[in-house]
Order: sequence, then C-alpha cells, then structure tokens
Amino acid sequence: QWQLVESGGGLVQPGGSLRLSCAASGFTLDYYAIGWFRQAPGKEREGVSCVDSSGSRATYVDSVKGRFTISRDDAKNTVFLQMNNLRPDDTAVYYCAAAQRYCSDYETRYYYWGQGTQVTVSS
Repeated sequence: QWQLVESGGGLVQPGGSLRLSCAASGFTLDYYAIGWFRQAPGKEREGVSCVDSSGSRATYVDSVKGRFTISRDDAKNTVFLQMNNLRPDDTAVYYCAAAQRYCSDYETRYYYWGQGTQVTVSS
C-alpha cells in the first residue's frame, strides 16, 4: 500500500525549531515532487513548500522564506522540512503530499497525502 507518513510535529515555543519528516512506504520518492501543506483551525489549507523530484528546485510561500528549508534524502525515501524561528501563526496541521515530478500550485496534482502532524507554537 502506498503511503506517506509525517512525523516530527509537537509543541514548541516562539523562536524554536522543529524538523518534520515525510517518509514514503510502498513506493520510492525518486520520481515525485513532494509538497508540504498546512491547515490552521478555521483556515483553508495552504502550500508551504515544495521540492521537485530532482531536488534541484524548491519553492516556499512568502511567510516562511528564510525560516523553513525543504530537503530530500532519496536514499532514506524521506523529505524533510526544517522549520526555524517558529511563530504562533505557524500553528497548523502539516501535511506532505506527492505529485509527479514537478511542484504545482494546484492541490489536485498531489495524489498521495499523509495523515498530517500537528505543530503548535505557543509560549
């Protein structure tokens, strides 16, 4: 069964850091772009970051630029999201999702989704 599993969420104080992991099982990530999305209570889901299948191109939403870094380790079949200098408005459930080869602004192109991991930034 093809599956994406997120981990690494938790409670952190403002200014702190977390590293999220997105691990694939049942398939290899080599041919897939991986996007990170988040959904805060009462808000629509938004794209946060994405890395294409080659790892050569990464994109970020403006609100996380300079604070978040996406990376992939295909040998581990895992994509990471390093989140530094976290703020309360980063609080959300974070999801990873797979699209074929290239990142996209359209969520419909992402056809494998994880179950999400909660990130809470609070003092």
